[in-house]
Amino acid sequence: MPSPENPIEHCEPTIMSITADVLAEPAETPPATRYPVLGAISFSHLLNDMMQSLMLAIYPLLKGNLHLSFGQIGLITLAYQVTASILQPLVGLYSDRRPHPYSLSIGMGFTFVGLLLLARADSFAHVLAAAACVGMGSSIFHPESSRVARLASGGRHGLAQSIFQVGGNTGSALGPLLAALLIIPHGQHSIAWVSAAALLAMLVLVFVGRWSAHHLTLGRHHATTAHAAHPPPLVRRTLAVLMALVFSKFFYLASINTYLIFYLQSRFHIGVREGQVHLFVFLAAVAAGTLLGGPIGDRIGRRRVIWVSILGVAPFTLALPYVGLGASAVLTAIIGFTLASAFPAMVVYAQELLPGRVGAVSGLFFGLAFGLGGIGAAVLGQLADGIGIVGVYRLCAFLPLIGLLAYFLPDLHSPRLQPAAAA
Repeated sequence: MPSPENPIEHCEPTIMSITADVLAEPAETPPATRYPVLGAISFSHLLNDMMQSLMLAIYPLLKGNLHLSFGQIGLITLAYQVTASILQPLVGLYSDRRPHPYSLSIGMGFTFVGLLLLARADSFAHVLAAAACVGMGSSIFHPESSRVARLASGGRHGLAQSIFQVGGNTGSALGPLLAALLIIPHGQHSIAWVSAAALLAMLVLVFVGRWSAHHLTLGRHHATTAHAAHPPPLVRRTLAVLMALVFSKFFYLASINTYLIFYLQSRFHIGVREGQVHLFVFLAAVAAGTLLGGPIGDRIGRRRVIWVSILGVAPFTLALPYVGLGASAVLTAIIGFTLASAFPAMVVYAQELLPGRVGAVSGLFFGLAFGLGGIGAAVLGQLADGIGIVGVYRLCAFLPLIGLLAYFLPDLHSPRLQPAAAA
C-alpha cells in the first residue's frame, strides 16, 4: 500500500494516465474537415475555371472577328491546354517536395494577365499568346490547390476532391452565360472586365495560403507517414489503365466543350446565344456529377464509380448524333453528369495508389486532362474541317467503350494488395 508520506507514489498513476492520454490523443481524435478552407479553394476554382470556359464560349466571336478556321480554333485550345498539361506534373512534383502556399495567388496573376491580353488581341498569334498565359496560370493553380484540398479533408478525401472540383465545374458552367450576357453584347474588349474575377481570386487565395502555411508541417508529416508504396509493376499497370480512361473521357469531352455550339448550329440552325444555353446545361450537369462522384466513391469504392461512369455513358453518346434538339439537351446533360462523376474518384484512387505524392498525382491527372483536351480539340477541329462537325460527333460516340479497360483496375483496399502486406 502506498504511504501517505510519499507524494511521488500518489502522483505516479496520475502522471502515467496523463501521459497515456496525451500519447493516445492523435490516434483517437480524427482530423476535422476544414470546410471554410475547402469552400475558399472551391470558390477560387470556380473563378479560375469560369475564366477558362469564357475562352471556349467566345470562340464564335473570335472566329468571326479574326476570320479563324476550325483548325485555328483547335490550335487556340491546344496552346492553352498543352501549356497547362506540360507544366502541371512538374509543378505538382515540386510542390510535394517544397510546397509554396502563396504560389496560388501568383498563378492566378498569370490568368489575370492572359485575360487582359485576350481583350486586346487583334491577331491569331496574340490570341495564342493569351491562351498560353492562361494555361500557365492553371498549371500553377491546380496541383497546389488539390494538395491543399486533401490537407483540409479530415480524411474524407473523395468529398474534399469533389468540393474542390465542383467549384471548377460550376465556374465552367457559368462561363458561357457570362459570355452570352456580357461579352457577346459588348464585344471582345469587355473581356477586360472579367479580369476583376482574377483579382478577387488572388485575394481569396491569400487566405488559403496563410492557412496552408500554418499547417505545412502537419501536411509534410502526413505525406511522410503515409502507407508504403504499392509494388512498381502494379503502379505502372494501373496508371496505364487510368490514363487510357482519362483519354476516353477528355477526348470525348473536347468534342462537346469546344464544338457543341458549332454542332448545334450546323445540325439545328440555332443561334449562338441558344447554343450557349445548351453548353451551360451540359456544364451544369458536369458540375453536379463532380459533386456526387467523390462522396459516392468514399462510400461504395472508387473503382465502382470509375467503372460505371466511363462505360455507362456509352449508350447515350451513341444515341446523341441521331436525336432532335430537345433530346440532345437531355442526352448531353446525362453524358456530362455521368462522365464527370469519374474524375474525383480517379484522382483520389491514384493518390491512394501513390501515397505521399498528392501534388504530383494531381498535376499528372489535371495536366493529362488539359493536354488530352487540347490535343482532342486540335485533332477534332482538323477532322471537322474535312468530314464536318456532325461526322465528328458520330465518330467520337464510340470513345466511351474504352471504359471496358476499367475491368483491369485492382481493388486497392483488398488485403492482398495492401502496401504493408506487400512489404
